[in-house]
Amino acid sequence: MVIAHQPAPTQQMDPEIEDLALILPKTLEEYLANPVDKSEWVDGQVVEKSGQTLMHAKIQTRLLIRWANYVENQQLGGIVLVEAPCQTLGRGRPPDVAYLSPDLVEQFGDDVATLPQSYSLIAEIISPTDSGENIFLKAQEYLSSAILEVWLFFLKSKYIFIQTQEQNLWLAEKDVAKTQQVLPGFEIAVSELLS
Repeated sequence: MVIAHQPAPTQQMDPEIEDLALILPKTLEEYLANPVDKSEWVDGQVVEKSGQTLMHAKIQTRLLIRWANYVENQQLGGIVLVEAPCQTLGRGRPPDVAYLSPDLVEQFGDDVATLPQSYSLIAEIISPTDSGENIFLKAQEYLSSAILEVWLFFLKSKYIFIQTQEQNLWLAEKDVAKTQQVLPGFEIAVSELLS
């Protein structure tokens, strides 16, 4: 859903929306400097991220904890983040869960408004409002923006799709999900994440 748009010349805009439109970023650069919560910058406009459910939040939290504990226990460095914005190919995206690797922390710091590229590892939890084609286009967008690995979570069908530049893996509830290029040695039962 587009948060605000320009009305047609004869169309009257709701005063609340008009006030919001005045403060929304007008360019990608403005968005990256001051990202709007629960939104993305797509095709020249701020688009609301919608459709998150309780299950979505539960999986997001569960993955955040598992990845963060693994990073800490293995002393890998870096930071696991939730909905922290990054720049992709002409877009601004806040992935559901992301790993900011030590080399990216060293290169960009950990206090920038938006990471100027994709994170090393990203997870997106598919919402009921997401379309199939757009889900895979977003994964390809991340992979074209310096990411090494992306995990897509399909809650209703209980699948995880892991994609890197070299491979695509579909994992069912009975399988074990393992990182392919980032967080070496991390593994977890799909059923543990999606139950």
